[in-house]
Amino acid sequence: MVGLLFDLDGTLIDSRADLVTGVNLMLGELGWPGLSAARVIGFVGEGARLLVERSLRAAMVREPTGEEIDEGLDAFRVHYRAHLLDQTRLYPGAEVALDQLRDHPKAIVTNKPYDLTIAILDGLGIRTHFSGVLGGDSLPERKPSPAMLLEAARRCGVAPGDCRMIGDSRIDILAGQAAGMTTFGYLGGFRGRDELVEAGADVLFATFPELVSLLGLPATRSDGSLASHFLVDLPDEEDEQPQHGQLQEQRNQ
Repeated sequence: MVGLLFDLDGTLIDSRADLVTGVNLMLGELGWPGLSAARVIGFVGEGARLLVERSLRAAMVREPTGEEIDEGLDAFRVHYRAHLLDQTRLYPGAEVALDQLRDHPKAIVTNKPYDLTIAILDGLGIRTHFSGVLGGDSLPERKPSPAMLLEAARRCGVAPGDCRMIGDSRIDILAGQAAGMTTFGYLGGFRGRDELVEAGADVLFATFPELVSLLGLPATRSDGSLASHFLVDLPDEEDEQPQHGQLQEQRNQ
């Protein structure tokens, strides 16, 4: 049995617009100028407190104090919760894929606060797909620590080596590697191909139908070590490349 661990923001859901709204309303309440959407999204991925700290630093053009970060975090949580599902949507094909993968135990492993995570899963009607949900405040350590992933594997009743960590960022890939899991990087998320390749993702996929197909591949040896890396090779606009979705096997060196 293979367990599937999913990141949330940038992996299953596109939450960019609502995150930007929450951050900029927080900054406005505190008397600071707003930030571009691209800048805010660049700060996402390592928990709400770091998102607020980085946003304040960018808006203030100085280091925020601990008290300012605390005040900003409180304001962000209020504003973000009020706009949590204004524009947040599942990525195309995600819900169908979850249903197709119903025989695999699944968990959410996200650095987003647990209460906000649950509210989104319930609001989008997908909470019942998951055996476990871990947020950034569920354990003392967040990704890229492997602790959340190991706990998620336990809740799924699957050995860590039999789990797949599916995410869109370096943080997800590093956490999966530290937990001894095969890592799947979503190219359509917040970060893109370069970050996932540099982090050493074992598998890259561009769509959820591709993910369902790829999960049928024998990605590990019987001893749990990686047999080969499978990368979904996407064509460059100007280069002659294999057709979209074609797999190119790269042996470990």
